[in-house]
Amino acid sequence: MRYPIKKQLVLFLAIGLSLIACSRGTVSSDVQKGTAEAQNSAAPDSLSTTGEQELRAILTSMRLADLQWPNFSEDGAAVKEFYDESRYRLGWSRGGKATAQATELIGILSAADQKGLDSKDYDGAKWPERLAALQSPGGATESALLKFDAAMTVSAVRYATDLHLGKVDPKILHKDFDPDREKHNAGEFLWKKVAVAQSVKDALAPIEPPYPGYGRALVALQKYMQMAKEEVPDPLPQPKKPTAPGQEYEGTGKLVRRLQFLGDLPASLTIPENSQSYSVDVVEGVKRFQVRHGLEASGKLGPQTITELNRPMSDRVEALRLTLERLRWLPDNFTQPPILVNIPEFVLRAYDSTEKLALMTRVVVGRALRTQTPVLEEDMKYLIFWPYWNVPPSILRGEIVPKISKDPAYIQRNNYEVTTYSGQVVTDGVVSEQVLAQLRAGKLSVRQKPGPKNALGLIKFIFPNDQNVYLHSTPSQSLFSQNRRDFSHGCIRVEDPKALAEWVLRNNPGWTRERIEAAFKAEKQEQVNLTHEIPVFIIYSTAIAEENGQVFFFADIYKYDQAMVKLFDQAYASKN
Repeated sequence: MRYPIKKQLVLFLAIGLSLIACSRGTVSSDVQKGTAEAQNSAAPDSLSTTGEQELRAILTSMRLADLQWPNFSEDGAAVKEFYDESRYRLGWSRGGKATAQATELIGILSAADQKGLDSKDYDGAKWPERLAALQSPGGATESALLKFDAAMTVSAVRYATDLHLGKVDPKILHKDFDPDREKHNAGEFLWKKVAVAQSVKDALAPIEPPYPGYGRALVALQKYMQMAKEEVPDPLPQPKKPTAPGQEYEGTGKLVRRLQFLGDLPASLTIPENSQSYSVDVVEGVKRFQVRHGLEASGKLGPQTITELNRPMSDRVEALRLTLERLRWLPDNFTQPPILVNIPEFVLRAYDSTEKLALMTRVVVGRALRTQTPVLEEDMKYLIFWPYWNVPPSILRGEIVPKISKDPAYIQRNNYEVTTYSGQVVTDGVVSEQVLAQLRAGKLSVRQKPGPKNALGLIKFIFPNDQNVYLHSTPSQSLFSQNRRDFSHGCIRVEDPKALAEWVLRNNPGWTRERIEAAFKAEKQEQVNLTHEIPVFIIYSTAIAEENGQVFFFADIYKYDQAMVKLFDQAYASKN
C-alpha cells in the first residue's frame, strides 16, 4: 500500500507548511469568481479554417517568435495535447477578451520568482502589453488571439512542469539520483483543471511538492527576498585576530544592527553609542547566528563568522531557491516513511507513519574534493550486525598496501585478513612478499574482521547501489563533535546506530530494543532482511527552514550549488 508522506528535507525536513498567497493579478476574487463562472458556462471560441491552420503550423514548427524563449520543442507534445483536448479552440479568451483564468494565470506567471523560479522563463514582462493589445479599439485580430493563446499555453506548460518536477534534470549533476517521480500530462491538466478553474491558484496547488519543508522554504524565500530589498550594505570589519567575549570590537554597533536585521538579536536591544564592548547580549546573538549558519557556536568573532555575517541576502535567496528546486526532485509519495541524509548539514532524519520526525542524528559524510558521498535514492533492504569491512580497491591500493609494505604485520595487528575474491582466507598473519605482490596486482582483496575496532563498527545498513555506499556505525566517535564532518571515504557514519537500528527494525516482528541490544553484543555476524524496504534519500541542501520559522544555512562543501546555479539559470538558454 502506498501512502503520501510530506516531503521533508532536512530541513528539510520536519517542516510544517503554510503556503503563502501571492498577488495573482488585479481582478478582485469576487469579481473574478463571478466572471469565471460565467465564462465556464460559455463554449470556447472556435477558429476559422485559416486560423486553425495558422495554429497548427505553430504547433508543427514548435516555435513562436512572440515568446521570450521561442523554441518550445521540449514542451511541444504537452502543448499539442492541450489543443487536441480543446479541439483546436481558444483556451484563454472568450469574445476576444482574456478569460478570468488567463488573467489570474498571468499574475501567477509574473510572480514565479516567489516560487523560486524565474518569471522571465514564462514571459512575465510581456503579458501587460499582450493584454493591452486585446483591449485595442476594434478588438484583436484572430491571428493575434491565437498567438496570445499559444503563448499562454506554452508558458503555462513550462511553469506547471517546472513547478512539479523542477527546471533541472537531477541526473545532470547526480547520475545515481533518479527517483520515481509522478509525471503529469501538462497539456491535459491545463485544459481540464486550469483553463476552467474557479481558482487557478488552487488548481495548480496539487502539482507542487506536498511536503511541509517545501512550504516552509517558500515562506523563508519570500522573507529573504524582502530582506534583500531592504538590505543596506555596511560591511563589518575583520578583526586582526578572533575577538572573544568580553573583548573590544570596533564594529560592535554595526554588528548589533546586522544581528537585529537578521533576527538573531531583538530589536529592543540597545547599546551605548560608539560602544566597542563585545558584551554578553551581543555574544548570544552571534552564537544564534553561528548555529543557524553551520558554524561553531563559540561566540568568537573570527574570519569565517564575519564573512558569513557580511554575506548579502541575495546569496541566501539563491540557496533557498536551489533548495526548492531540489525538493521538486523528490517523489510525491513513499511506500514507507523515508530516511533522509542531508550532506552539507551532516544530519540524518527518519520519520514515522504520521510524518513526524522520529529520529535525528549526526553523521559523517565523504570528504569534499576527494571522496564525496553521492546524492542518490535507493531502498534499504537489510542490515548486518558485526559486519566485515571489505576494503574498496581504491583504499586498498592507496592506503592498505603501502602500510603493509612498511609493516608486513599490519594486517595481523589491525584485525584484517587477505582473501581471494571468492572469500577464501589467504592469511591473517604476516604478509609475505608473494602475497603482497598479488595484492599490488589486484589479484587478492583485504577485509577487516568483525569487532569493536572494525571500521564499520558493529552494524551496517544496506541499500544496494552502484557506488557501494551505505550507513554504518563507527568506533571513531570523536569526529561527531566536529562542526564540519566530511571525513569519510564516501560511506555515511552514524552517531547513534542503535537508535537507527531500532527505527529500521520497528516493523520486523520480534525485534525489540532488548533483542537489538543483544545483537550488538553477540560477537557474531547476523543479517536481518527488512519486512518492508525503506526509501533512503541522500540529498544536498544548503538551506532549510524549521517548524519554528528559523532558517538555517550550510556551507556548499561539494560546490554543488555553484554548478546548480549555472544549470538553473541556463535551463531555457537553448530555447531561443
